Amino acid sequence: MEITRDLDFADNANAQILFGDLNRNLQAVEQSAGVSIHARGNSVQVSGRSHAVELAISVLEQLYGLIDRGYPIFTQDIAFGLRILESAPGTSLEEIFLDKVYITSRNRVISPKSVNQKNYIEAIRNNDIVFGIGPAGTGKTYLAVAMAVSALASEQVRSIILTRPAVEAGEKLGFLPGDMAQKVDPYLRPLTDALSDMLGQERTRELIERGVIEIAPLAFMRGRTLNNAFVLLDEAQNTTREQMKMFLTRIGFDSRAVVTGDVTQIDLPGNSHSGLIEAQRILKNIRGIRFCTFSRSDVVRHPLVQEIIRAYEKQAARRGRPAAMK
Repeated sequence: MEITRDLDFADNANAQILFGDLNRNLQAVEQSAGVSIHARGNSVQVSGRSHAVELAISVLEQLYGLIDRGYPIFTQDIAFGLRILESAPGTSLEEIFLDKVYITSRNRVISPKSVNQKNYIEAIRNNDIVFGIGPAGTGKTYLAVAMAVSALASEQVRSIILTRPAVEAGEKLGFLPGDMAQKVDPYLRPLTDALSDMLGQERTRELIERGVIEIAPLAFMRGRTLNNAFVLLDEAQNTTREQMKMFLTRIGFDSRAVVTGDVTQIDLPGNSHSGLIEAQRILKNIRGIRFCTFSRSDVVRHPLVQEIIRAYEKQAARRGRPAAMK
């Protein structure tokens, strides 16, 4: 059933921020929600199918409330807000978007953009070991790094340790130029990039040189006890059973660990079994360990990434096996 609803905003300046330059934000709502919006002054008229109109009205009202509280609205927030409210209509966007995980060196606020991301952040705050499992682009690694930087800045921990298994995914390490440090650098670069984005390159380099931040292949963790640290194991789907057990038993006092991975991107050779899959099976009922699962609806990259993941999932379903997504 087609309906039309009118919506008035009290503050003209905030209404214009909500509408965006040349009403671009309203156009984004139109395209994503499938409605027609006409703006006049600080009022809008929304027309379309009843469900779509209610969704558009809800996101506009909540985004206006965020602006009124000083939150800087970006175009992508509209897509995130619509996605959240479509799957969970009663959700408060303020509770999600205003949860400031960290403010970067460029004054950009890092905050969750989906219900699952919000739950993930709360899990990290309240548990010593958290697993974040899901497809590419869902923010599981980036948010974990942000939580690590936040914990360091607030002196909850004395160091950050970021690690990945150096598993060959098509390219052979031996054929890469340079010494071992240079050979494994490409595997660790995503972690370095995330740190630089939050702290700035100079500050990141300084903390690494001082040993406050350590970025190293997983093999370097063997035999150590990691006390008073925030430890992140990324790409954990490429750990063997033995490596996963080794990593988890490194955790010392006053430390917390986050393990992230995507079980559809396993690059282990031969018949090796993923330590992440085994951990998910045997550790799920231990108090203090929390598993958080992401889906393609949590993707915060280019909108086409969701469609790409969906296409691979359909293809994998036809073949009867998990979809590989890089």
